[in-house]
Amino acid sequence: MTRNIELTHQQKRAFQPQKLSAPRNFIIPNIIKDNNSNTLLVLEIGAGKGKHALSFAASHPDKHLIAIERTRNKFEAFTKLFEQQLPDNLTPIHADAIAWTVHALPPNCLTSIYLLYPNPEQHNLNQQWLNMPFFEFLLSRLQVGGTIILATNIETYMDNAVQQATTVWALPNSLHKIAIESQRTHFEVKYLARGETCWELTMTKPQGYKTRFDTWYASTSNINNTNK
Repeated sequence: MTRNIELTHQQKRAFQPQKLSAPRNFIIPNIIKDNNSNTLLVLEIGAGKGKHALSFAASHPDKHLIAIERTRNKFEAFTKLFEQQLPDNLTPIHADAIAWTVHALPPNCLTSIYLLYPNPEQHNLNQQWLNMPFFEFLLSRLQVGGTIILATNIETYMDNAVQQATTVWALPNSLHKIAIESQRTHFEVKYLARGETCWELTMTKPQGYKTRFDTWYASTSNINNTNK
């Protein structure tokens, strides 16, 4: 990772990818190894039972979605639905998203990242995506002009996300309420049916954005080296 560069953002705590081990049975999917910027790659973190992932794959045949879910029972439900449909532009991954992202994804490879209804510990701000040092690494995997889409029904979570996106991460962003007929995830269906308001924040990576990890890639770096 490069030192003494002028960062775009104001995040002081540095993420340390070199300290993360690869997930168990880790294999880099061929869509990543063989991609020469011809395929538009999209990442979903926290795919749950795959409702959004399967719908997205069906409606975006020009894109390939990598959908990660850590919880075993949810991933097994996702896999059953995936095997019924077998979309060739969807790759389900059962792993911790942070470790998998560090070891699998090269810089500037993603066109979009979806963070739909994360389940944070509301009293632990460190568990919210935009408060994590890892968010800087995630931005380094995103292409210029690429977007991060965050959705939640927790107003305080969204208020913090908007503030962090603007003041810490220096990301152009837009916020809107999600239409009541939207059905992207099981959580979204449930929340909207109960009459709750759901919000969506879209953050865009601008031209010239600089992070500490813009050239850092685990597959071509010594994972025990800090790349000083």
